[in-house]
Amino acid sequence: MTDSSARVQSIPLRHFVEIDSTNEEARRLALAGVGGPLWLVADRQTKGRGRRGRNWQSPEGNLAATLLLRPARPTAQCAQLSFVAALGASDVVGHCAPRAEVKVKWPNDILADEKKIAGILLESASKDGAQLDWLAIGFGINLASPPWDTEFPATSIAGLGEKPPVPLVALDSLAASWSKWYEVWFERGFEPIRDAWLARAARLGAGIRARVADIEVVGMFEGIDADGALNLRESTGRMRRISAGEVFF
Repeated sequence: MTDSSARVQSIPLRHFVEIDSTNEEARRLALAGVGGPLWLVADRQTKGRGRRGRNWQSPEGNLAATLLLRPARPTAQCAQLSFVAALGASDVVGHCAPRAEVKVKWPNDILADEKKIAGILLESASKDGAQLDWLAIGFGINLASPPWDTEFPATSIAGLGEKPPVPLVALDSLAASWSKWYEVWFERGFEPIRDAWLARAARLGAGIRARVADIEVVGMFEGIDADGALNLRESTGRMRRISAGEVFF
């Protein structure tokens, strides 16, 4: 691990050559009383994970980073930070691959030319349910290579024909973009974040499949509401509000 006095965009940074998971390290640090904000980045993860406990492949050359926070907002509002994170990560991808069409896919994926290039994982704990004790926001961006054997087609910055930045350079860009959008959210609330996210949303106004628990529903993606839930118009005309699930095209 590098000296924790290192910083990225004024926030302390801990850099690991290899670790099980930056999100797992964030959890350990939070339970040990370490406050945030704090960036954690690893050259390699041996047990990186995605949503629903899936394995997240972390080959060297890609960005695997986590931001540890102790939010001063109610738990319900902190869920909105998934969209803040998506805007920050999509900024990085757009900067690295200016010729690609970069979109955000609900709830927290980044697409480049309709292939997944980045993912975000939020994990947290609360003492009373109303207020988070800590929040870890994990970012995985495919810079040098995409993962294999994925349910959704994947790509990387290199796969798009661009020269990928080294992970620490990409992290500096991510930290700057995160800070910009976080300030918007903190000062002005979710509405401008929601508007910016919808301007980048993949398949807005088009047909999608949504997997909710053990069922799949099909309909028109009509946006997200004030809480970030997905609005799906079914063929019957019924509007289904989906607060947790996965989207497929």
